[in-house]
Amino acid sequence: MTVAASESKTGGGGGLKREMGLMSAINVIISVMIGSGIFVSPTAALRYSGSVGFCLVVWTVCGGISLLGALCFAELGTVVPRSGAEYAYLIEAFKKSHSFWGPLPSFICAWVYVMILRPAEIAVIILTFAEYSILPFRHLLGLEYMAADDLHLLIKLIGILGLGIITYINLSSVKLYVTINNVFGFCKVFACLVVIFGGVYQLAIGNTENLAGGFEGTNTSPGHIALAFYNGLWAYDGWSSVTTITEEIKKPEVNIPRSIMIAVPIITGLYVFMNLAYMTVLSMGEMIASEAVGIDFGDRALGSFSFLIPLGVALATFGCALSIQFGVTRLCYVASQEGQMLEPLSYIHVRRATPAPAVAMQGILALAFILVGNIETLIEFASFLIWFFYGAAVVALLALRRTQPDVHRPYKVPLIVPYITLAVSIFLSIVPVISDPSPKYLFAVAFILSGVLVYTPFVYYKVRPRWINKLTFLIQVLFEVVPSSSKLD
Repeated sequence: MTVAASESKTGGGGGLKREMGLMSAINVIISVMIGSGIFVSPTAALRYSGSVGFCLVVWTVCGGISLLGALCFAELGTVVPRSGAEYAYLIEAFKKSHSFWGPLPSFICAWVYVMILRPAEIAVIILTFAEYSILPFRHLLGLEYMAADDLHLLIKLIGILGLGIITYINLSSVKLYVTINNVFGFCKVFACLVVIFGGVYQLAIGNTENLAGGFEGTNTSPGHIALAFYNGLWAYDGWSSVTTITEEIKKPEVNIPRSIMIAVPIITGLYVFMNLAYMTVLSMGEMIASEAVGIDFGDRALGSFSFLIPLGVALATFGCALSIQFGVTRLCYVASQEGQMLEPLSYIHVRRATPAPAVAMQGILALAFILVGNIETLIEFASFLIWFFYGAAVVALLALRRTQPDVHRPYKVPLIVPYITLAVSIFLSIVPVISDPSPKYLFAVAFILSGVLVYTPFVYYKVRPRWINKLTFLIQVLFEVVPSSSKLD
């Protein structure tokens, strides 16, 4: 008798629990959107904009555009109350199509996110956490005297330890994740405010020389303007994160739109004023040449409190990796329910109500990327696909408006908003290919084609190897999991 059969006799069965309120939903968005980027390298937008004035305009407008995209997902999250974000929306929009092509877009979305993009992102982010977590202790540890290979090994070992901790948290319970994520969310916002108030102090004592130029030198080239907005919008990525975990949000029809309308403007304000703060003590040339803008700002403006910047980066990256892993495991969970991934990935721990097999798989994939190294290029080739899938989700929204016009929509975005978001998504999908026509994008195409090769026999024709039953039983026993009672037809 399998574990599932035994559980069914006792009336058990697993399912994700709604344990996250409005504040937790806000913190999920903040955790994913605020990583290391705003502390380390907010320079590309400045370089392509050409002036401090236009750079601040770019950051402000990018925040507005991100809010428009997030509002599209807010409507989708209330119409399709399932975790998985764009994956779930593509499934719902094209579920009536029984052709080969109907489920293919959703499968490719899951294939890219689950197998490559998210675990590679987690690996890069957790290594950044490792690097900045030891910076405040660099003199105590004697890092300046350490050989480069030894330092690299130390960072990798700390990164693996950090990955183990976030995987343990996500395996243990949703409540533990919520508690830790809320604490880290408040801490990283505090770190942002330290930078902002440091800038306010600099303005108060008269450090306005770097801002005096205003819009002088603004690049009017359409190509440079496009790249300025492109880099700014990438820094805001993560606004859809709350819709990845819809099934664990209390009153999602209310809390998803509210969390988006609160979190995205907050982050826009933080980003704009942090850039303004950096500009009070660093010239344009210094910002563009800096390897870590926040660190340089802290050294000049915060004095003995400069350690707060690397500490802020460590907190931001740890919380970001934690939330990205939490979200992608829910995508695994939904894709498995739909028969597009191994069935045990939708199984839930009998006591902890966590998708333990999905969490463990993501931990193993991220560990593999850490051990392999050189994964930044891997993320670059796949990252342009993120906005492609955002655009596909907007197409799903427009399709659902036509095919399900009478469905109750607690929140309905004005029609102009999805069209603007769709245009932006097309722009952001094309710009990196045009600006840098590298062969690496052929690898992206090859990876998608490999997904088609997996999809054809195992998803479309539903081929089931004999060893799957043994693997399923092994996973049930090893992880103490049962099929989810929330599985939908």
